[in-house]
Amino acid sequence: MMLGVGTVWAFCFSSTLPGPAAVGAQQAAGDTSEFITKVVGAAAQGAVAACVAAVLSAFTEPIVNRLLVERCTVSQAINSVKLQDCLKFFLTTFPTNMLKFPIFEVINMMLAFTSLSGSLRGIINGALFCTIMLPVTNYRFRKSMNLPIEPALLYQAYPPTLLRDIVYGWARGIFGGLLYKLMPGLATSFVGKAFLFGLTVTIACILSSPFNEWRGFWLQQPGKKLPMSQFFKPERYVRSTGVGATIMGISLMVGALLVPAAETLFGYFMANRIVGLVTLVAMCLGYSKLIK
Repeated sequence: MMLGVGTVWAFCFSSTLPGPAAVGAQQAAGDTSEFITKVVGAAAQGAVAACVAAVLSAFTEPIVNRLLVERCTVSQAINSVKLQDCLKFFLTTFPTNMLKFPIFEVINMMLAFTSLSGSLRGIINGALFCTIMLPVTNYRFRKSMNLPIEPALLYQAYPPTLLRDIVYGWARGIFGGLLYKLMPGLATSFVGKAFLFGLTVTIACILSSPFNEWRGFWLQQPGKKLPMSQFFKPERYVRSTGVGATIMGISLMVGALLVPAAETLFGYFMANRIVGLVTLVAMCLGYSKLIK
């Protein structure tokens, strides 16, 4: 679906380009073709990354969300999450990631074709992504906390989430380029790039954390709501932000390292569809037994 949306958007965008001369028209056609190719490629790359991240998120997100909202210790958060719960939560992280990741990448790639600065692109990306995907984000949050799904609450905590995503997008745009310039040696290797990516994500999470903490305060359950003086204690803020940002950075770094292998495996299964189908059936059967 997102590939179709991206392509339609690309054609609508290209129709506004002037073409008074044949050379100009050919250049515009070439630019449009490149634009469409990169948008479709970004969506495909985002889809593969979504698969990898869904597995990682199924095990880390329930812990991070409990640290954020319930203000418990790390050991309490870990002990409150069962392996079976994580396996079942994968049924939420996978389809929602298949929506969120390609959409984020397509928005990011579209903005890359503008003359906007990296920081401004990040701000716009964060604002658009939050507004479009907040119902999916809140649905996923409630599933991770084993809370009932209430349609009226799917846009809950919009102001702090919007500000968090804007600051996060801005920080990604600023520090992504800055770290590459400060550590050019790392930027030349595959593992080094993954490390810089994870470090950028960690920094962005820390800088946007005040709004993330506000979101956590907003998402508390009525019967268990802590007063501001208790919720925003410095040690709880440091624990929630420190652990959450570290897990997010490491998870996305690992995800970046695994994506090429996942892409190769996906390509193999596409070329050998019978093998891919048998593998998929075997995985589904094994997974269904694990979650029972």
